[in-house]
Amino acid sequence: MRGMEERTSLLVGEEGLERLRGAKVIQVGSGAVGGYALEGLVRAGVGKIRVVDHDVFSESNLNRQILATTDTLGRPKVEVACERARSINPEIDIKGMDTLVTEETVPEILSGDYDLVVDAIDTLRNKAALLRYVSEHGIRTFSSMGAALHMDTQAVRIAPLMKTSTCPLAASLRKSLRGCDTSMITAVYSVESPLVKPQERDDNGKSVLGSLPTVPAIFGMTLANEAIRYILER
Repeated sequence: MRGMEERTSLLVGEEGLERLRGAKVIQVGSGAVGGYALEGLVRAGVGKIRVVDHDVFSESNLNRQILATTDTLGRPKVEVACERARSINPEIDIKGMDTLVTEETVPEILSGDYDLVVDAIDTLRNKAALLRYVSEHGIRTFSSMGAALHMDTQAVRIAPLMKTSTCPLAASLRKSLRGCDTSMITAVYSVESPLVKPQERDDNGKSVLGSLPTVPAIFGMTLANEAIRYILER
């Protein structure tokens, strides 16, 4: 895939390309933020990815999820994610795991020899289960906080999880993970206060949050960029 790697090699050199090709990443969540994070990792040349999600695409995803199109509606997100990755880089080693993240499933999800985790889960309980496990096992993780309810792209920040501010999801996670060693978790978050309060809930009782396509894309690409920098610098 020399053509795909040409511009990247001009920046990171052949040694950097080799590190990216040899990198092994677990990507959890393939929605608004996760789809863009995956796009960045794949186009950078990351060689092996396990992508985890337990959802299908719906019409409400079309406004902000890069993997959601009229052709992918009703299809499992992990299936579409793997197809997208292979259409960009046919040589990538990518496998989908259609599994809900819970305390019981996290050990299997994070099993094997992987370098880092990219977390794009948007539900507190599931996210806390994942981050508690990576904290207990010292797994390097790049985690997205809440990207919905924001419009200011200049308010996106990067910090250790326990140093985040403003974001309600981050605040709930800090409380849930109090006493855990979260030093291996880097968070992407916004210092812009949520613009509106959640007003609706879906059939599963989950809050329905307003969102543009732009801010989640920046969250996702920032996650990917931090993961790529870690791969190149470690």
